[in-house]
Amino acid sequence: MSCFSCFSSHEKKASRRLNSFSRKAQTSNDPAPSEAILPQQRPENIPKPKPSAPEPTKNADGPRDSGNNNIAAQTFTFRELATATKNFRQECLIGEGGFGRVYKGKLDKTGQVVAVKQLDRNGLQGNREFLVEVLMLSLLHHPNLVNLIGYCADGDQRLLVYEYMPLGSLEDHLLDLTPEQKPLDWYARMKIALGAAKGLEYLHDKANPPVIYRDLKSSNILLDKEFNAKLSDFGLAKLGPVGDKTHVSSRVMGTYGYCAPEYQRTGQLTVKSDVYSFGVVLLELITGRRAIDTTRPNDEQNLVAWAEPFFKEPSRFPQLADPLLNGDFPIRGLHQAIAVAVMCLQEEAAVRPLITDVVTALSFLGNGPDANTAASSMPSGESDKKPSFANGENYDEDTKAERERAVAEAIEWGSTTRHTQSQTHSAML
Repeated sequence: MSCFSCFSSHEKKASRRLNSFSRKAQTSNDPAPSEAILPQQRPENIPKPKPSAPEPTKNADGPRDSGNNNIAAQTFTFRELATATKNFRQECLIGEGGFGRVYKGKLDKTGQVVAVKQLDRNGLQGNREFLVEVLMLSLLHHPNLVNLIGYCADGDQRLLVYEYMPLGSLEDHLLDLTPEQKPLDWYARMKIALGAAKGLEYLHDKANPPVIYRDLKSSNILLDKEFNAKLSDFGLAKLGPVGDKTHVSSRVMGTYGYCAPEYQRTGQLTVKSDVYSFGVVLLELITGRRAIDTTRPNDEQNLVAWAEPFFKEPSRFPQLADPLLNGDFPIRGLHQAIAVAVMCLQEEAAVRPLITDVVTALSFLGNGPDANTAASSMPSGESDKKPSFANGENYDEDTKAERERAVAEAIEWGSTTRHTQSQTHSAML
């Protein structure tokens, strides 16, 4: 291994290199300038969260829900991160993808355990994505977004340093189970879905202009030790439309199976594109199946296409539930979750709900068994008793009309509840 000449670099040097790279991004002759995401590559063009109250000082422009002002990411030397990860040893490797490798490390100065993402210089994520992630996560802070601690831009090295998420990704616990792993129970799944939806809600509604995440998938949802979900990997994030614009145009990026159909067809991107991707993730949580699984029979490889016939027959809803749940889920909760997924997966973007409505609809499903009591205001079209089956053989309904009524009520419930809450809040003011 060659000597690390960049070990002698220091923080100011790294900062100058990042700034130099930023200027290059402005003048680049990239054939797809729309992917530059940050038009002038200046910090003032990064979306700033909308303040919920008058700012106490001119510098307090941080998001109010995190309780902290925005703090610039730290700069690290390559030597510091090599030391933290034991020179990037295999034993510290905790993840790998098209972007490069992720290592678990411990910072010498603070003793903090971190995750260090080393971008592959020949990988799918380039300098532009690196810059976008640094700037986005330096200014956007929320409990359901992964926290960026800092970065390294020594020479041609590009590394990102995040808070360490001990449980890894949702994919690790839902789709890549080992024989000895215990599957996620129903309420853990709904808690994760709610956390991911809240992260999107912050990007769509609190950031100004809105941020379109564009790469929502199970491997990008990280979990802390209490199964709280945090969105990660913002290299493909893009500023949403402002003013009279209804969409932004972009090269089609993201992961096959999660991309919204209109985005795949036209490259037109809106916040509703993220809502579709969320619907796919929610369906993965319900079924325990991958969005795309080439190991299954041809007619089952695409999850959404496979599930669509079930959407039309509520009596078959229990057949969508992950067999690993062993039938241990509330009937009403299953119907409600499927109803939300169906709304998010609508072919026409305009028909899909806002992510705020999705958060409202899922709020009663992600708070554990006690949520059934809180959900007593929901339509009472069905019994809450748990089924004694995994595949729906004994599922019993009085009539087809009653089944259809129950699903229709579930679909209307989210928007109705939100409207009622809004009226109550207004009356209190």
